[in-house]
Amino acid sequence: MISKNMSRLRRAQATRRRIARLRAVRLAVHRTNQHIYANIISADGDRILASASTVEPEVRTQLAGRGGNVAAAAVVGARIAEKAKAAGIEAVAFDRSGFRFHGRIKALAEAARQAGLKF
Repeated sequence: MISKNMSRLRRAQATRRRIARLRAVRLAVHRTNQHIYANIISADGDRILASASTVEPEVRTQLAGRGGNVAAAAVVGARIAEKAKAAGIEAVAFDRSGFRFHGRIKALAEAARQAGLKF
């Protein structure tokens, strides 16, 4: 029997293969029950160009409570877009790592778009 995490990783592989064929810089998102992480990864897939998460002290000060909610995801989305702009990155391919596009993943994506990141 395939576990929930294994089927999520299987879904993620298809997306990552497609992005690798495009040779695009990707915005990879990972979520846990308590935190959300966003990394901008080079087209080669060998370097992280920018990262943001609810673990960072700067983000923790902006959050009222836990880092595992929609408001926290929106803060991380805006922060990753700022860091991407500072690194000279305008457009990325969105890699949701097999997670459904709703809730925290959607909030992060919409906040990044609002902050000027294109995907």
